[in-house]
Amino acid sequence: MKAKLIVAAAVAFLVSGTAGAAEIKVASTQATEEAYKELVAQFEKATGHKVTTYFSGTLNVSKKLAEGEPYDLVIMSASAIEEQIKLGKVAAGSRVNLASSGTGLAVKRGAPKPDIASIDALKKTLLTAKSIGYSTGPSGVYVVGMFQKLGIGDEVKPKLKQTPSGVFVGTLIANGDAEIGFQQISELVHFPGIDYVGPLPAEVQNTTMFSTGIHSAAKEAEAAKALVKFLTAPAAAPAIKKHGLEPG
Repeated sequence: MKAKLIVAAAVAFLVSGTAGAAEIKVASTQATEEAYKELVAQFEKATGHKVTTYFSGTLNVSKKLAEGEPYDLVIMSASAIEEQIKLGKVAAGSRVNLASSGTGLAVKRGAPKPDIASIDALKKTLLTAKSIGYSTGPSGVYVVGMFQKLGIGDEVKPKLKQTPSGVFVGTLIANGDAEIGFQQISELVHFPGIDYVGPLPAEVQNTTMFSTGIHSAAKEAEAAKALVKFLTAPAAAPAIKKHGLEPG
């Protein structure tokens, strides 16, 4: 009860000055989805604002923005938000860091968990795996480069299975289309039908920061800014950490 009162008080403070209920339209990649949904439900209840969110992969969100779809807020990796600022789709100076996630590995529910605690163990796992799933998002771009740096890029290439934009790597693993798979930790820890094994070894770990940005043509810019303040407030940290992320 005390925690709920603290959250309610924080919301009241953060959104003071935002008059009237608004419908905030958001386009977001999926790494922060679970934590975001939990926090948005609290925000809507406290403010009366309605938040409508389009979730998909980086490529699909970028396509929506390029096609001129109307949004108020965009959530993507920090580098993708910066790219959208250059393209004029996100307002300059509006980027705010939300949360970060490392890259991890998962297997099908109940399958033996391979050893990835060291570089040598990771290489052995990759070389013995029958198939390896990876995404079209930031983690996918990174792991393909990592395979090359480990010196096994050519050997694992025939095993690689990439998801279409917006499809979780967990889908490949759960369906048996990939024996192991890499993605943002926050996208693996709660996915049904798979078991999260652990993060990449520290020497090759890659952490992606996910950020918010106000759309350059936002109709509800002030309400969107209030949502950003809530999502990035200290009171939001427990929900963010619970879902495999670190506050920005």
